[in-house]
Amino acid sequence: MSVSYLDPASGRTWSIDTPRWCGDAGQPLLLTPMPGIGRDDIDTAARSLWRYRAALPLPCDEPISMGEGWTPLLERRCNGARALLKCEWMMPTGSFKDRGAAVMLSLLRAQGVRAVLEDSSGNGGAAVAAYAAAGGMAATIMAPASTSPAKTVAMRAAGATVELVPGSRQATSEAALARSASVFYASHAWQPFFLHGTKTLAYELWEQLGFRAPDAVIAPCGGGSNVLGCAIGFGELLRAGQITRMPRLFAAQPERCAPIVAALAGRDAVVSGEPTIAEGTAIARPVRLREVVDALHESGGGAVALAEEEIAAATLELGRMGIGVEPTSAQAYAAHRRLLASGEIEPGEACVLVLTGSALKATPTIAGLLGVAL
Repeated sequence: MSVSYLDPASGRTWSIDTPRWCGDAGQPLLLTPMPGIGRDDIDTAARSLWRYRAALPLPCDEPISMGEGWTPLLERRCNGARALLKCEWMMPTGSFKDRGAAVMLSLLRAQGVRAVLEDSSGNGGAAVAAYAAAGGMAATIMAPASTSPAKTVAMRAAGATVELVPGSRQATSEAALARSASVFYASHAWQPFFLHGTKTLAYELWEQLGFRAPDAVIAPCGGGSNVLGCAIGFGELLRAGQITRMPRLFAAQPERCAPIVAALAGRDAVVSGEPTIAEGTAIARPVRLREVVDALHESGGGAVALAEEEIAAATLELGRMGIGVEPTSAQAYAAHRRLLASGEIEPGEACVLVLTGSALKATPTIAGLLGVAL
């Protein structure tokens, strides 16, 4: 089955043979639907996301890989109920963004791209910088000036050129768009190949759960790549006849920046302008807002806006369980509590909490929550 770039609004397609990150009018693109794979197509010798390479849109004989994917799925008692913790922070650069970066850069390199531009509040930039270095590619990362030094230092250590942009996360995105005329824009928010790296999360959960879909998946949501990755991956499995239903997908966002929550409820987003400890999801105008909202709605899921106090408490509670994640990740745990209380998730359901980034990414913030000096 041939795959093409797709404008989901108009239905127009472009050949996948030529690298592109947007449509001719600057619109975000997806890929045309793929048929999915079955358990016999899994490369069981690969202990990484490349075990699902048969599900990717282009062949890649020499992937850029550092063992990303195949992260643990831990069953724990959380908020008084059973939960399945998907430990996506256990990746080479400490966040789930390694899935998308590995696949995106592998496929772009196969297409002849040798230098890339990314904009990121931290984790995406760290992942692109590392995988570009591993693949012999040059990387420029643009990040908000407020980004955690733990993340920008990692980018610089990988040899990337890092440019800090004053102002909001949105200001950084706009600066990167302006720069994209001179270097290929391998944005984790815009590039469709990134989503097809992220979709391997769905395949992995399916395999780890005995080739079944979970009842629900809760993920922190800024640009929405985990939500869309799960929608794409589980959608392929449904088309391939490997599962009988889609899991319900839920997004967790900070109250101070919750455009997806607002859009799902049919409201205009109101962004407070105050900083949030969940910095990885502080994206005021997600590129794929409509697609994310549609994925949440079609799955029968929803979205939760969380107060800073809820996010802080969830971060510390997870830490005291031995689960060290940054506040952005802890939103999944806080949202789980809310969804249990509302009855949208039942205690006996197989509910996956996607924990996206390591606590080491946010050491100063967590020290502040603990009231200790560094």
